[in-house]
Amino acid sequence: MIDRRMVSGFSWWLFLLVLGISILGVFIIYSANHGRPEEFFRTLYVKQIYWIIYGLGIMAFVAAVDYSCLSRYAYVIYVLTIAALAGVLLFGTVASGARRWLEIGPLRLQVSEFAKYSLIIFLAKYFEAGKPQGEYLFKDLIVPGIFTAILALLVAVQPDLGTALMILFLYLVFVFAVEVNPKTLRRLAFTGILIAPTLWLFLKDYQKQRLLTLFNPELDPLGAGYHTIQSKIAIGSGGFWGKGLLAGTQSRLNFLPEKHTDFIFSVFAEEMGFIGVFVLLLLYLALILKGFSIAQRARDRFGLFLGLGATSVLAFYVVYNIGMTLGIVPITGIPLPFLSYGGSSLVANSIGIGLLLNIEMRRTIR
Repeated sequence: MIDRRMVSGFSWWLFLLVLGISILGVFIIYSANHGRPEEFFRTLYVKQIYWIIYGLGIMAFVAAVDYSCLSRYAYVIYVLTIAALAGVLLFGTVASGARRWLEIGPLRLQVSEFAKYSLIIFLAKYFEAGKPQGEYLFKDLIVPGIFTAILALLVAVQPDLGTALMILFLYLVFVFAVEVNPKTLRRLAFTGILIAPTLWLFLKDYQKQRLLTLFNPELDPLGAGYHTIQSKIAIGSGGFWGKGLLAGTQSRLNFLPEKHTDFIFSVFAEEMGFIGVFVLLLLYLALILKGFSIAQRARDRFGLFLGLGATSVLAFYVVYNIGMTLGIVPITGIPLPFLSYGGSSLVANSIGIGLLLNIEMRRTIR
């Protein structure tokens, strides 16, 4: 039976913000591909509408089930995620040189998109019943660090460097959330500095080239620097008012690669201009601030950590994707939440919003 207090606690502002950005994404996806001769690309916006509907259904389901149930099954969820990621490496579908997708009947899912929420649930459970905030030592962070590293490694070898970075970022979010003492932070930072150089050995050649051309893409204008150069041209050519929907030249003439996924912000900036970008950033800022507000007012510590993790994912994706299109961070396959095309990404982020709605609805119920 549904408690009336839960219904009254439903955050319509959060729901409408997500729905508004998602609908805006449908128009931009259509605009990015409307001039292409391939039927597949010209109908992507229709597929995105279906994914939005699926996402809303999953969001409603996640919001309806008491999030405290996740605490009981947190470790089981983590183990199942590890098994699914191992299945991707063994039986996954290869596309564009990466093995990231697992086909289950008619569905093709990118498991790494869901892995980050599995880690959030795992870490929320681990720190829920641990020491009081402020009393964690370096040794207390080793176990969650190992479990985080296992997940990040399985994602990185697909390869999916962007999501692997997201997973490591989540670990740092939880480290700061439990308020470890300064000495522990220094030891953790020192350990990270020692490990960081070895990561270069595990990068693919194209990933190394992207890092080398990050601040000077003109070194390889037709190779690793091409995406950054074309993205900057698109964003800059939008000017103050933009060229208008369907009128972006970089997009329409197919100079801009991955324009309906990773670089959809560049398409939006060219067509909507500074004014449009300003409004879009305000929408994302409102979404992120609302998420942190919900986490802060959660009824228990587990809800606090769940909300903090879910909101941090959205914040990281927004900041990283936009930074990527501006050429200030390395290019990885990081989508812009609810705006970029992609079923797995949209459904996974819908799970995050469902968790936030869940936490808000049960804030006053014990």
